[in-house]
Amino acid sequence: MAEIVLSAFLSVLFEKLASATLKSIASYKGIDAEMKKWHRLLNQIQGVLADASQKEITNQSVKRWLNDLQHLAYDIDDVLDDLATEAMHREFTHKSEPITSKVRKLIPLCCINYSRTLDKLDDITAKLQDLVEEKTSLGLSVKEETRPKDINRRLQTSMVHASRIVGRQAEKEALVQKLLRYEGGEQNFSIIPIVGMGGVGKTTLARLLYNEQEVKDHFELKAWVCVSDEFNSCNDVWSESCWDWETLVGPFHACAHGSKIIMTTRKDKLLKLLGYSNLNQLQSLSHDDALSLVALYALGVNNFESHLSLKPHGVAIVKKCDGLPLALIAIGRLLSTKRYAEEYWKKVVDSEIWSLPVEGEIVPALILSYHDLPVHLKQLFAYCSLFPKDYVFDKEQLVQLWMAEGFLHRPTTPSHSTKEYMGHEYFDELLSRSFFQHAPNNKSLFVMHDLINDLATSVAGEFFLRWENDTRKEPLEKYRHMSFVCEEYVAYKKFEAFKRAKSLRTFIAMRVMVVKQCCFYLSNKILVDLLPELPLLRVLCLNDSQIGEVRESIGTLRHLRYLNLSYTRITQLPENVSNLYNLETLILFSCHSLAKLPNNFSKLTNLLHLDIRDTPDLDQLPMGNW
Repeated sequence: MAEIVLSAFLSVLFEKLASATLKSIASYKGIDAEMKKWHRLLNQIQGVLADASQKEITNQSVKRWLNDLQHLAYDIDDVLDDLATEAMHREFTHKSEPITSKVRKLIPLCCINYSRTLDKLDDITAKLQDLVEEKTSLGLSVKEETRPKDINRRLQTSMVHASRIVGRQAEKEALVQKLLRYEGGEQNFSIIPIVGMGGVGKTTLARLLYNEQEVKDHFELKAWVCVSDEFNSCNDVWSESCWDWETLVGPFHACAHGSKIIMTTRKDKLLKLLGYSNLNQLQSLSHDDALSLVALYALGVNNFESHLSLKPHGVAIVKKCDGLPLALIAIGRLLSTKRYAEEYWKKVVDSEIWSLPVEGEIVPALILSYHDLPVHLKQLFAYCSLFPKDYVFDKEQLVQLWMAEGFLHRPTTPSHSTKEYMGHEYFDELLSRSFFQHAPNNKSLFVMHDLINDLATSVAGEFFLRWENDTRKEPLEKYRHMSFVCEEYVAYKKFEAFKRAKSLRTFIAMRVMVVKQCCFYLSNKILVDLLPELPLLRVLCLNDSQIGEVRESIGTLRHLRYLNLSYTRITQLPENVSNLYNLETLILFSCHSLAKLPNNFSKLTNLLHLDIRDTPDLDQLPMGNW
């Protein structure tokens, strides 16, 4: 959905355009009229976003218009942020000079080529005017979005309790008996596969078995191992399939005799090749169970007896969800926010989204749940498309990333509310709507269901890229946020194409559960040649990489807000890191060789988080008020 950023993003642009610093610069430079024109044109566009949000579902021209606008909003934000950053630089280097002198010296440093800068401003203005004119031809108009008042969701949770699992009693009892039954054989262990389509409830059933008291009493030790469905491509290449399988089950050969392994997978091809004929195929819920599940999550009861007017809509929703538990729960949670609004239930049933063509296994019910999100939550969810499947993430870390990207805006409600506080509230909202789930056996960490991850990827569009395939031929210049899954050796050639991605804001190394390596080796050429070519980076994560030095060029990344160098072999940071005036989060956790921080840390006035835990060689901090 292309409007993921715009409404929230435009609010930030209005705030920056109204700042005293920008007005001073614009007045001195003679571009104040240009800034006012931007404000006026953006205001005209903002008024039609609600209408565009509805029409983009079926109108590709509107979707393209929103994409163009979003790219332009990024460009405007980069210009304004560059001016604000240079102002902070002048604050430290020319504190004794009058404001007019500061402004006079600011412009030449910020805009190396004044003529080129004016051309860029003119280009932005021209594009804004074109978009304003095009909105009329697209039939976009100012409309108030009518939504029933949301119910407070703070006390809701995504935790799945046994009492909220519907229609799986027979399957659970059969699997419990298989777990408890002794099966002799040459191997110490036996595998009990649970197979079914995505979202049918395989993992939920496995968790239920894991916590079943009878099972707990029977087995001395228990462990939860999460393996992606992508661990094997199941592409009929037997040697590759066999290698992946042996790598997976190899450690199990050392377990106690009589051990049982529950394996959940959407892909049964390899298991059948390996001789597993009894795959415990998990089917969709029956109509009655599905209806009960919708009532449970939407109304808090397991039937519609007290809400007969809503039952026909519930029946229609069950039919559209085809008995898929994940879809039914997602729709139930959506409807729970407008619990007794019959007109909203009817709107959900009649939505055009049910009839849209979808890619892969993405479920229309999940798209509906996404579309119902407030715009600021859509943006935050789309950002999670950078996470690989089965990636386990920390709430605090994700909130810090959102803040660094500028997604958490100055609160307009209680004065004591901070951006981080807002971020935690937004995270909890996404959690309550089942976009996030608690990680198995660790309730302080979180994951996304595979189908939710697919949904995030589908709505990320041309702004977020999870770089997993270096054979892509599409232009990379358009992307603003990029992550890559760590391999044992990360060569420069893999990222050479990104030298053209001058507007990239995010460069994140992502770690997933792997068997063979615990760290990765990053080509030094990436640090020397690539990073200086990405001047607009706001987030840089190179954690777990075997790098021993941070180059001076990092000090030129003046927009940087988040820097993660944890678990690296660095011994010190260059002094010019103190020029990163926008830096909010610096993570140096478990840098065992780190012995020195820059002396002039007091210049980092925006630094909120400094993580230097487990850095034994760092015996003192720089002097100064920071």
